[in-house]
Amino acid sequence: MDRKITFNELRHIKDSLPAGSISQIAQEFGIEVETVRNYFGGANYVKGKSVGLHIEPGPDGGVVLLDDTAILERAQQLLASHSN
Repeated sequence: MDRKITFNELRHIKDSLPAGSISQIAQEFGIEVETVRNYFGGANYVKGKSVGLHIEPGPDGGVVLLDDTAILERAQQLLASHSN
């Protein structure tokens, strides 16, 4: 399922995650940590892979179209459980 989100919103979610969440997500999905970081706007394609992230210039860092929202949804779950 495609989803649009601003780049700044995406980065805010990543920056708000509890310590170790990026590694936890990577382990749960069976992917490299750098691939998860790339999902949130990183650009390390030596250790990580591309993740279907398309950025269009605009306000708030531009609009990001995510091809797959599974990592975003898991990050939001971790945020919700951390805030309770």
